Amino acid sequence: MPQPREGAAEMITEPKGTPLLLAKRLFWRTQKLPHFQLQRERTKHAPHAAIKNQQCPSTFLPNAPRTDPDPESIPIPSRQQSSRTHTEKEMRGSMHSSSYVVYLGCHSHGREGAALASNQERAKNSHYQFLGSVLGSEEKAQDAIFYSYTRYINGFAATLEEEDAMQISKHPSVISVFPNRGHKLHTTRSWEFLGMEKDGRVRPNSIWAKARYGDGVIIGNLDTGVWPEAGSFSDDGMGPVPARWRGVCHDQSSDDDAQVRCNRKLIGAQYFNKGYAATVGRAGAGASPASTRDSDGHGTHTLSTAAGRFVPGANLFGYGNGTAKGGAPGARVAAYKVCWRPFNGSECFDADIIAAFDAAIHDGVDVLSVSLGGAPTEYFRDGVAIGSFHAVRNGVTVVSSAGNSGPGAGTVSNTAPWLVTVGASTMDREFPAYLVLGNKKQIKGQSLSPVPLPANEHYRLISSVEAKAEDATVVQASASGYITLPNTALETKPAPFMAAFSSQGPNAVTPQILKPDITAPGVSILAAFTGLAGPTGLTFDSRRVLFNSESGTSMSCPHVAGIAGLLKALHPDWSPAAIKSAIMTTARVQDNTRKPMSNSSFLRATPFAYGAGHVQPNRAADPGLVYDTNAADYLHFLCALGYNSTVIDTFMDGPHACPTRPRKPEDLNYPSVTVPHLSASGEPHTVTRRVRNVGPAPGRRTTCRVHDPRRVSVFRAA
Repeated sequence: MPQPREGAAEMITEPKGTPLLLAKRLFWRTQKLPHFQLQRERTKHAPHAAIKNQQCPSTFLPNAPRTDPDPESIPIPSRQQSSRTHTEKEMRGSMHSSSYVVYLGCHSHGREGAALASNQERAKNSHYQFLGSVLGSEEKAQDAIFYSYTRYINGFAATLEEEDAMQISKHPSVISVFPNRGHKLHTTRSWEFLGMEKDGRVRPNSIWAKARYGDGVIIGNLDTGVWPEAGSFSDDGMGPVPARWRGVCHDQSSDDDAQVRCNRKLIGAQYFNKGYAATVGRAGAGASPASTRDSDGHGTHTLSTAAGRFVPGANLFGYGNGTAKGGAPGARVAAYKVCWRPFNGSECFDADIIAAFDAAIHDGVDVLSVSLGGAPTEYFRDGVAIGSFHAVRNGVTVVSSAGNSGPGAGTVSNTAPWLVTVGASTMDREFPAYLVLGNKKQIKGQSLSPVPLPANEHYRLISSVEAKAEDATVVQASASGYITLPNTALETKPAPFMAAFSSQGPNAVTPQILKPDITAPGVSILAAFTGLAGPTGLTFDSRRVLFNSESGTSMSCPHVAGIAGLLKALHPDWSPAAIKSAIMTTARVQDNTRKPMSNSSFLRATPFAYGAGHVQPNRAADPGLVYDTNAADYLHFLCALGYNSTVIDTFMDGPHACPTRPRKPEDLNYPSVTVPHLSASGEPHTVTRRVRNVGPAPGRRTTCRVHDPRRVSVFRAA
C-alpha cells in the first residue's frame, strides 16, 4: 500500500477488508473532519450536537427514595443483557462465589478538607445501611463488607451468599453485582529504537528534551509492588515532592526488611489485598507479607520501564549492557500493589483493583500503567474498565496491556474505549544463540544463559515424546548437534514485528472499537527487578539480579505509559483522549526495512494485531490535530450499545439523557475507524469524526486524503 504524504488520511485494512483504521498524519488543520462513507451498508447519520458534561452532583445513598422504573422493566438488548441476567448466570457458575463487587456509580467529593472526610464516612454508612437492609442488620453488613469505595467510585466489595448477591443485583439503583474475578499479570535499547536517543545522546528533537524528561508528572502502577532499593527509583538530585500530591507511603508490615520507604522519586506505596484474602482465605493471604514490597519482580520491572531513572551499566549476565532508563525518567512514581501469589491462575482481583483506582485518583496521579487483565467481559462487570472510566473522567490517562493470549483472533483484553490498550512487538536487538545440527545446519534461537556447555561435548536432541519415557536419562551417542553461546545483536532487521504472544482483535465486547490501540516494544525488555526472586521466577532459582529481561504486553504497556507521561508534561491541558489520539495518529506501520510490519510468521500484520501501528514518541509530541472525547461522549457510546438512561444515570450518579436520534457505536470520536459488518450489496456505511487543532499554526489549511482498503471504497460524504 503506498504511503500518503503528511496531511493525508490513510485507510488500512486486513486482507479480508475489515477493520478500517483511519490514521491521521501530522499537521492537519481543520475544525471538522468530513463524514466518510464506506461503500457497503447505508445508515442515516445523526448529526453531532453540543453536549454538556454531566458531573456527579452528590453522594448517592442507595437506599434513598428513587423514581426509577422497576428494574425488570428496563429494556436492554440481548447482546448487552441487564446486570440481573448476567449476575444470575455468572454467580451460579462462578469459581469465586463468596466475594462480590457491588457497583453503584460514582462520587464527586473533591480531594481535601473536612467535607471530604465527612462525605466518605457518609458514603460508607450508606453502604452499611443498604447491605444491612438485605442481610438483616448493619452489624452483619459491616462484617461482610471488606472494601467500601468512597472517594470517586461508589460501591463496595463484600462476602455474600449467592441468594443475597442476586437480590442486591435486582435493586434499581445497582449497576452491577459481579464475582470478585481474578486477573493475570500480562530497558537499555528500546528507547533508542523509539528514536529518543542515539548512541547514548538525547537528540535535540527528542520528546525527552521537550518535556524535561517528564518532570512534574506522577505515574502510578497497578501491579505486584516495588523494590524501592533499585537504582531506577533513586531520588538523587530531585526536588521536593509536588505539593498537589495527596498519596501516602502506607506499609503495615511488622518486618522492617519488608517495609517500603518512599523518597522524592518513589512518592507513594500502598497495597490492596482484601479481595485476594476474601478469595484465597486468610491463611492463604498470610503467605504473602502485607507490604507493597515486590516479591515477584513484575511490578518493579514495569514501573521502572515507565519512569525509571538513568542507571548506567545495566545488564543481565553481561548481555544487553547499557544505561537503563524509563520512558519518563524525571517523573515521580507511585506503586499500588494489587497482585499477589497466584491462586488458580490469577494474581489480581477486581475488588482490590477498584480500590487501587479509587485511591490513585484521589492521590493525584496523572498516568496509570496497568499491566494486567482478564477475559473480555461487559464493561460494567470488569474492575479495570470500571476503575479506568472513573480515572479518565477525572483526567487520568490509563494505559493497559492487550494480553498474552495471541496470536488467535478475538483474544485481546482491556477493550474499553477509554483505555489505551497496548500490544507487543520486537525491537532491533536480539540475544541469538544457534542450534547446530550434525549436518551443520543452524537453527536460530535466543538465549540469556551465562554458562557455556562443556567444550567438545555433544548432546542428543530429545523430542518431548521421548522425554516422557521412564528412563529419560540422556545417553551419549553419536553427535547430533550443539548449542552456541549467545551474544547481543543490534540493528537487526526486520524490526519491529508483532510478537506471537500478543493478543489480537477483533474486540469481543464491542467490535466497533479497534483493539489493541497501539503496539510498543515488549520482547526481551531489560529493566529493574526485585531482590526476592531469581530471574526465572522458579522457586529453586537462588540467583539474584539487579535487572532482568522479560517479554509480554506487560512490558509494552509501561513504554506507552511513560510516553503518556511525557505528553502530559509537555501539554498539561491535554485530556486523556487527546493524549491517546496523539499516540495513535502519529504511529507507523512500516518496519526498519520500509516494508509493512509483519507478524511472527513474517506475514503481513493487520490492525487487529498492531492497532494504529508502532508508537513514535517524538512525533506524538506534535500531532497537529487530535480526536478528543469527553465523558459525555462515552455515555452516548454506552447508549448506542443499548444501555438505557436509567442505568447510565446510576453509572454517573446524575441525569444523562441518551440522544433521541439513534447513534451508532462506531460514531464514537475515536482515532481509529472500525466497521465490523460491511454489506456485500455495496450499500454505504457512514461514520463521523471531529478533530481539534492542537498545532502551532491555526491558519494552516488541511487536506484530507484517503487510501481505499482492498475491496472497499471510501469517499467523502456530501
